[in-house]
This record gives sequence, structure tokens and C-alpha cells, in this order.
Amino acid sequence: MKSVLARKAPPERTRSDTAPSPRGAARRWATGLGLLLLATFLYRNLEWFSVWLPGRLGLDPASHLTSSLSFFLYEAPKVLLLLIGVVFAVGIVRSFFTPQQTRRLLAGRREAAGNVLAALLGIVTPFCSCSAVPLFIGFVTTGVPLGVTFSFLISAPMVNEVALVLLWGLFGWKIAALYLITGLTVARVSGWVIGRLHLERWVESWVYRAAPGTGPQSGDAEAHLRWTDRIERGRAAVIDVVGKVWPFILAGIAIGAGIHGYVPRDFLAGIMGKDAWWSVPVAVLIGVPMYSNAAGIIPIVQALLEKGAALGTALAFMMSVIALSLPEMIILRKVLRIQLILVFAGVVALGILIVGYLFNLLI
Repeated sequence: MKSVLARKAPPERTRSDTAPSPRGAARRWATGLGLLLLATFLYRNLEWFSVWLPGRLGLDPASHLTSSLSFFLYEAPKVLLLLIGVVFAVGIVRSFFTPQQTRRLLAGRREAAGNVLAALLGIVTPFCSCSAVPLFIGFVTTGVPLGVTFSFLISAPMVNEVALVLLWGLFGWKIAALYLITGLTVARVSGWVIGRLHLERWVESWVYRAAPGTGPQSGDAEAHLRWTDRIERGRAAVIDVVGKVWPFILAGIAIGAGIHGYVPRDFLAGIMGKDAWWSVPVAVLIGVPMYSNAAGIIPIVQALLEKGAALGTALAFMMSVIALSLPEMIILRKVLRIQLILVFAGVVALGILIVGYLFNLLI
């Protein structure tokens, strides 16, 4: 009887049993290289295609419609190709970070250093409005100072890989780097100011009584992932992130194409140009109640700039839409009292105003 049971017992699976075969690994690498070459070919021929197709459709090259269509045909695939590549790379980077590791990195840090580190971690850490409450609770209950927590909550939605790759693709690396520096500065300084005000009394009392998550700690498991697993995380990130934002990207580029082709340059230059001193605060006030993300708003900003809007005004508008999302503040009301939400919005808005005026003055 014992021998029969022994024969029926399934063999124990080892690490080598689940490892991909050399032939399967070679096939994956060949497929990845082929897709990279195809993406490079498409990227290099987008400008030609954006001019060729309207001509094949018999459209007047000087018409508003042709201008709008060429804008869309060039920008939409370019941004999507860049986004896929960057999100894939960031997905691999994220496989080295878990929420537990992020909390451990931030907990116990001196506040000044913690603000800087939190703002930097916001770039590569997954974040959306829906995760604002659990992230906030997890940080506070593990000893992360309030100001450091806010530096993270500001940086994560505003200075994320989607925003940076769209800015890089539409405006070039200099504007993307400028936005990175200013966004991190707003996040770091805003968090520091909130921390100096000692507003813990305006956090809902139940938050401090909540126990930190007791689920399995995946930090050690993440450290031992194979590279094939990390590449799979990158592929999954592309499916998840690009799968969610592509409609916003196409909608934003479509609106931008309409502005590019049909809105007179002098009209926007008069409203959002450097000479209109009130344009920056008005842009922030308009941006706060809007609900969008980087994918939807940045193509619109590009069209505004091409029509004469000042860079500082356009950046202030974009930052207010992304960093001061009304839905996020509504969700945060579950853990923060209204006084702290108003302080948070006011401090961040002031930082954005300063950035807007500074850019208009210097550029």
C-alpha cells in the first residue's frame, strides 16, 4: 500500500522545472528584437506618413483639416511607441520596489532627506487616485512623517513615467528634464512646508489607530525574481498602463489637433501669453476642478504652446490638473479633515504659481 501511494505522489517541482527552455528563451528574445526593429522603422517614418496619407485622401495641403489630421497622424503613434518603451523599462524597474520596501525606505528618515527621497520614489512607484487612501494609511502607521507622505502623494501622480515620456516625445528632453526638476521641487518643498506646520491634528484619528498591513511581505521574494520574470513584469506593465491610458492619449491628441488646425494663434497668445499677468492664476483655477491625467492633458498643452501660450502658463495649467486632481482630494477626505485638504491644495497651488511665473519670466 505504501509503495502505491508513493507512486501516486506527484513529483516535487523545482526551480529548474519551471525555467524556460533555451529554445523558448531564444524565441522570446528574437520576438522582442523584431518588435524593436519594427517600432524603430515606424518611428523614423512617421513624418513622411503624416504628410503622405492626407495627400492620398485628396485633402488640400493648406486646409485646417489637413493641418489637424497631419498633427494627429504624427503625434499619436509617436507618443504611443515611446510610451510602450518607457513603461516596459519602468515596469522592470518597479519589480525591484514593493510597497513594503517603499515604506521601509521612508520610515525613520530625517524629514528633510525623507522629502527628497519620497519625491524621487514617486516617479517609479505605481500610484493612482484609488490608492491614495491605503498608501496614506500605510505610510502614517509605519512612522513616515506627514510632510514626507505628502511629498510622495504629490510627486507620484505629477512626475510619473507617463508624464515624462509624453513631454519628451512632444517637446524634447530639455522640457521633460525641466518639468522633472520643477515637479520634484514642488513636491519636496510642499511636503516640507506641510511638515513644518505640524498638522497631524487634522488627520482623522482612526488613521493612527489603524494597524499596518499584515499581508505577506513580498520584498524578499521580489529580490529573487529571475530576469525573465522581471521582463514579464515589464510586459504586464505595458498591458496595464498603456491599456488604461491610450484612450486619454488619443482624445488629448485629437483635441490638440483641433486647436493646432483651427484656433487662431493670436487668440491664445492674448489669453495665455506672457503679457497677460493674470493668465497663470486663471490657468491654475481652471485646472484644479478638471479631471484628467498626463496622457490626456499634455497633448493639449503642446497645441496651446504652438498657438502662442506661454510655457509657464501652460505648465501651471498642466501641473494643477495632474497634481491637484479633484477626485483625489475627494478620496483623501476619508483620511484627512477638510482643513488639511485646503492647506495641501493651497501650498501646492502656490508652488505651481511660482513655477508658472518663473518660467514666464526666464523663458
